[in-house]
Amino acid sequence: MKTKMWVLGAAAAAAMAAGCAGSQKARSEAKAEDEAAAEKQVAGPAPEYGTFGVDLEGMDTTQAPGNDWFAYVNGNWTKNTEIPADKARYSMFNVLTDRAQEQNRAIIEEAAASNAAEGEVAQKVGDYFAAFMDEAQIESLGTQPLEPYLAKIDGVTSKQELAKLFGEFARTYIPGPVGGYISADAKAPDTYAVYLYQSGLGLPNRDFYLEDKPEFAAIREAYVDYATKMLVLTGVPEADAKKKAQGILKLETEIAKVHWTNVESRDANKRYNPWKAADFAKKAPGFDWKAYFAAAGLGEQETFIVSQPSAFTGIAALVGKTPLATWKDWSRLHTTSNLAALLPKAFDDTHFAFYGTVLGGQPEQQARWKRGVDAVSASLGEAVGRLYVEKHFPPEAKQAADEMVQNIIAAMDARIENLSWMSDETKAKAKEKLASFRPKIGYPDTWRDYSALVIKRDDALGNGERAAAFEYARDLAKLGGPVDRDEWLMPPMVVNAYAMPTMNEIVFPAAILQPPFFDPHADDAVNYGGIGAVIGHEITHHFDDQGRKYDKHGKLADWWTAEDVEAFKKHADALVKQYGEYEPLPGMHVNGELTLGENIADLAGLLIAHDAYRRSLDGKPAPVLDGFTGDQRFYMGHAQLWRSKYREPALRQQLVVDPHTAGHFRPYVVRNIDAWYEAFDVKPEDAHYLAPEERVRIW
Repeated sequence: MKTKMWVLGAAAAAAMAAGCAGSQKARSEAKAEDEAAAEKQVAGPAPEYGTFGVDLEGMDTTQAPGNDWFAYVNGNWTKNTEIPADKARYSMFNVLTDRAQEQNRAIIEEAAASNAAEGEVAQKVGDYFAAFMDEAQIESLGTQPLEPYLAKIDGVTSKQELAKLFGEFARTYIPGPVGGYISADAKAPDTYAVYLYQSGLGLPNRDFYLEDKPEFAAIREAYVDYATKMLVLTGVPEADAKKKAQGILKLETEIAKVHWTNVESRDANKRYNPWKAADFAKKAPGFDWKAYFAAAGLGEQETFIVSQPSAFTGIAALVGKTPLATWKDWSRLHTTSNLAALLPKAFDDTHFAFYGTVLGGQPEQQARWKRGVDAVSASLGEAVGRLYVEKHFPPEAKQAADEMVQNIIAAMDARIENLSWMSDETKAKAKEKLASFRPKIGYPDTWRDYSALVIKRDDALGNGERAAAFEYARDLAKLGGPVDRDEWLMPPMVVNAYAMPTMNEIVFPAAILQPPFFDPHADDAVNYGGIGAVIGHEITHHFDDQGRKYDKHGKLADWWTAEDVEAFKKHADALVKQYGEYEPLPGMHVNGELTLGENIADLAGLLIAHDAYRRSLDGKPAPVLDGFTGDQRFYMGHAQLWRSKYREPALRQQLVVDPHTAGHFRPYVVRNIDAWYEAFDVKPEDAHYLAPEERVRIW
């Protein structure tokens, strides 16, 4: 979306003033500062949004901030924005992702046309994209690239061979009844460990199988229909396919029954369960773990971290007692689903009709080139990212973000120091942890080497297979070696950010450092409310209900006093209750337990970003711009980030699965922040009002 830039006229400014807290007297007193700031803005490049970084046209000032804060800042945007047909939801993240896709398309197409020599990065990037885009070639091959997978499945004659099959397929990330990854050991973060987790479902999570509501029952029926069509496409006679599909649903329903809930799986302590390789046969009988590990390249691994022990016991038992034919049908479906995007159009369209339209409500699939860009970026992320950074990430953006990170870390340090509920002992350790943070901004210092990865211009599925095997082998090679603390888990052109507790790091890829998150030409208040709050959010993840369990070394350890844990839990429980009252869909509330970590990060992140903004003023008053005070612009800049619209199926899925509160409810975190009440003169009679003693105050 391209947002129109414009200058707010005096009459519009006066009308705007009626909807916000700044009085006419305050504006008069700030006239000099306002005029000076306006002159400065005119002299320099204009921000992308509005006159100071907020899209004022997108506001609905007929709404009172204290009655509907989201609508006040974003109401006209919501009214005037249609969700694109190729999306299940639309937000500012999508705006930037669309921009990054366009930029990456130019980079990739240039590589595809470059006639680069075999083995060069441009050759790999260009040929991967060209192969994906060559639909005629894909159609001409038909199911030929899929046949080796189906032949392996058909050739399984025993449960031992089934376990071996799952292990072999894991090497290219084709789903099995359990999954795994390699990462720093949570209790020995200088070494790598193999983590195993529950898997085996084709629907988003266990609730989609076990909920008896009509909408979930309809999804299950559609899933059987989808599985039937996919099996037919692989050569299963139509007369048999429906029965097999029903058997798959029955099996997955049994798997769902033993799965942990998403809330249970959030608990870092409960997820950490070391099992010796020899323990699996005793603790989870029914599955040939030895054959599985050997086939997966893990035969020499002595210890594994099992995330959901009871689920592993249950899944292994299901492998043992469920007929082999049903498991082969299950594997046939999941293998084909996993590869559908690289198969002929009939497979791809069938996959989208269910996962895109039924589950997400998305009317149209993204254009082929967009999917191609995403496919190249997923397999050759740092190769594309290196080119992206050279063209689209100026050094001054990295420098500005670095400076803001340091300001916000300092603000968090001060906030910890002033906590009333935390003991001095725990405060000292929390401050030590904060001081050991490692921020990563923009892009990695060392780029990944793809020289061993073979990419061919006429082999779309083979490219995907080899890229997955390359990544798997790269991960396997980590075992036994020191932890690579320079590794990035996201390439630079991803519009996102993350916190890694075992690394004690926060990471901000280049693509998120753009308007409305960060604009070098926007007002500081807006940038602090935007990317500043995102930085604060990621910092706080190291101190949320799970992140707080990791010490300054990234080790999962008990470093809080019992009294501090209890005090923290009391505040956290209040936030769970508060968010659980929100009802985005009739009869469906936000799951306050599932979203607790993200909600804590939203709250504390915004608080410390505001503290940092105030510190950045160095004791001077903020200018009034277009009638808005600095604090008002700060909170408006934050609310603007969360412009979001959802199709109902996508919103339903998010409420069940996603640990993030739905975007259009995230700005309501301000209900807990005193400074927001002061900035917008929110009164007890306003709908958002919480009495001071009801406001949640954690960090």
